[in-house]
Amino acid sequence: MKQEAKTDINQSTAGSNEIPAIEVKNLKKYFPLPTGLIDTLLKREKKSVKAVDNISFSLKEGEILGLAGESGSGKTTTGELITQLQDPTEGDIIYQGNSLHKLGPKELKEFRKYCQMIFQDPYETLNPRFTIKRTIEEPLLINGWKSDSARLNKVKEALYRAELRPPEAYMNRFPHELSGGQRQRVAIARGIVLDPRILVADEPVSMLDVSIRAGILNLLKDFRDELGLSMLYISHDLSTMKYICDRTMIMYLGKAVEIGPTEKVIDKSVHPYTQALISSVPIPDPDIEREGTKIKGEIPDQINLPQGCRFVPRCPDSEDQCHEREPELVKVGENQDGEGHYAACIHADA
Repeated sequence: MKQEAKTDINQSTAGSNEIPAIEVKNLKKYFPLPTGLIDTLLKREKKSVKAVDNISFSLKEGEILGLAGESGSGKTTTGELITQLQDPTEGDIIYQGNSLHKLGPKELKEFRKYCQMIFQDPYETLNPRFTIKRTIEEPLLINGWKSDSARLNKVKEALYRAELRPPEAYMNRFPHELSGGQRQRVAIARGIVLDPRILVADEPVSMLDVSIRAGILNLLKDFRDELGLSMLYISHDLSTMKYICDRTMIMYLGKAVEIGPTEKVIDKSVHPYTQALISSVPIPDPDIEREGTKIKGEIPDQINLPQGCRFVPRCPDSEDQCHEREPELVKVGENQDGEGHYAACIHADA
């Protein structure tokens, strides 16, 4: 089946005259596996886990871009690469026209002020021996804020923005004295205390009670609307993705398999993997059975990946050619403002 010509995803999703907040080009992160003495003597090929394998996308100014997929899809690794918590194996990350891997220590430290990460587990990411004030002012101390009064005012401002009010009621408390939702708000306050331009939120509500998730999601949306933050929102939960994200990228075994406006990706998905993820979202009414694509089997071995399309062992619509070559992202449609919808499937342009 004939496919449309490959389109530059970065150009098409960033807007014609708009400089993206972050541009990712052909990003790869391989984790080499340890080799034994026999492997070395026999000169066997070294194997790696391809956590992120040649993905490209751009995050626009003031946009919330979602990364979705099963565990092992490469979502969190992508976030860690962007925040420079890990170094890429290949590829480039561009910020304000500068390649991050070409930045010196001073410039890289400056970048980290403007790109912060909120982690998944509020129970493990806060030092239990630090007061809330000490936790939030830590980034300020690292970045040379010497004035006690200036740091205090900044901590109060961050707590207020994170809706921990009044700030004075929380500053001298310890993490064990707070609920899970309050701890996550402290983590968020720490993430915004340096006034970043980019926020990477890795499963920020997955460990929280359903009753308090909406409050955290609304808070993140407010940051985008009021502070102009650009955000990479990482989650396996497509329902929260639909609520908060402008665009969504679906990842599978380190590859981007579908990307586009969230309502298109979720309501008019093209890739069988995306359709299967949507079908797996539970319906509250037990008498209603959701129809749609069902994923068969288990996720393949990430060391010995399938030949051709990586989803082919589990795909209900696979054909012979799916085993022969790996499909590239092709355009399947666009909405009124020109934002493209792309999928990596031979049926994408059908």
